[in-house]
Amino acid sequence: MMLFETVLYISLLFVIGSGGPASLPTFTTAPSRARQLTGKKPSVSLQMALGTEPSSQTLFDDFNYSNYKQLAKHGWIIRTAAGWPGVPGATWGNKGVSLLGDPDQRGNRLLRMTSSTDGTGANTHQTQICHQRKYMEGTYAARVRFVDIPTDGPSGDQLVESFYTISPLKAPMDPDYSELDFEYLPNGGWGSDGPTLFVTSWRTFSPEPNWKKDNVFNSTSGSKAGWHTLVTQVSDGKVKYFIDGKALADHGGLYYPRSLMSINFNLWFIKDGTVKSNDVRQYREDIDWVFHEAKRLLTPEGVEAKVGALRRRSVKFQDTVPAPLPALTSPCDY
Repeated sequence: MMLFETVLYISLLFVIGSGGPASLPTFTTAPSRARQLTGKKPSVSLQMALGTEPSSQTLFDDFNYSNYKQLAKHGWIIRTAAGWPGVPGATWGNKGVSLLGDPDQRGNRLLRMTSSTDGTGANTHQTQICHQRKYMEGTYAARVRFVDIPTDGPSGDQLVESFYTISPLKAPMDPDYSELDFEYLPNGGWGSDGPTLFVTSWRTFSPEPNWKKDNVFNSTSGSKAGWHTLVTQVSDGKVKYFIDGKALADHGGLYYPRSLMSINFNLWFIKDGTVKSNDVRQYREDIDWVFHEAKRLLTPEGVEAKVGALRRRSVKFQDTVPAPLPALTSPCDY
């Protein structure tokens, strides 16, 4: 420990031990002074003691919006591109995205995705939002509300309610492809009966009509209707998934991401999985907030603490995650 740090450390002990005030206004310029005295940047422990811990690379969005322009200004894209996945012929667009006050928490706001179908492609509307493609290792989290039944019409459609990260597929079986998923199927599908939550890490795939997949997944049965905090940790060759603090899966090896990804949410109907009815039914997925801290592994409790601290400071949006130069294109079409 250098001389300045030693003196500062003793001073801190003296103040704390003597019951003196916790704030130390005379040390507000200590990091630069320490550099002057020692010729070195002060240690991380010293910076933390002074409340000057190195800034993190963080995305936090509380979805405190009233219009689409505000959403787009902060890097969000509402999908309009036709195509896979879902019901062939379905449309994607801002019709399914609404920004509203939280009926359960005064002063809070939500982003709501609403998708609807009558079983035909022409009358099926699916919803997806995507953030910029600049994310890789670190901790991802979101608080979302899943549903089991539609707001109207018959229930039973097989659909997917999701939170995930993804990179573009440049060609079938692209070796650089990366995707990490939370996908809730309230009415089963993909070989499951009844409500099932899938967590999946992808190596690559080939889209239809020559469908082939290379992934690893875990699933848990039972209704997940209601609010949940979803966390994905990506670090040191491992991908770990949590729901409400409970560990769900530990993936890695060939299924560890290899390229920068975008952060996404979507709500879509499984092909050939709709019930036999001409009545229109609507399903919703609500998003309260999304969070990412790059290059740092946070526990689910750590995520909740950081989000809570941001909200107490009335931070509605923060994005200090650097984008590559030149910026990557961010297609919102998967």
